[in-house]
Amino acid sequence: MTVAIGQTAPLGPTVRRVLEGTPIAHLASVLPDGAPHSVPVWIGTHDDHIAILTGPSTRKARNLRRDPRVALSMTPAGNPFQPVIVRGRVVEWIEGDAAWEIVDQISTKYIGGPYSRGEQRVVLLIEPERQSAG
Repeated sequence: MTVAIGQTAPLGPTVRRVLEGTPIAHLASVLPDGAPHSVPVWIGTHDDHIAILTGPSTRKARNLRRDPRVALSMTPAGNPFQPVIVRGRVVEWIEGDAAWEIVDQISTKYIGGPYSRGEQRVVLLIEPERQSAG
């Protein structure tokens, strides 16, 4: 499934299936000088959005507050030859207890339990504008 830039659409079934697994996604954002910045992230879904967690002062958080555009690439944990690519934008920042609920859901699927409360975390919801799988 491919959706054109500028349009939003619900997550396609293949993309959603990969996101609900345990892929390590690579999130690309834009640095202040226009250069790309890419980091591996845990990833999940929240309704029809893609959810990632981060510290509120990380480089990716600062980049995305300034320019909400993102590109994500990942492969299913069991099939590194099935690329999934999503482009979109951060449309919501969730903090506090609501964020921790989502953080723990994502953490539980990756490590089997809640995320450590030793560091502050926020959740970024990404609205997909273009998605492809396979």
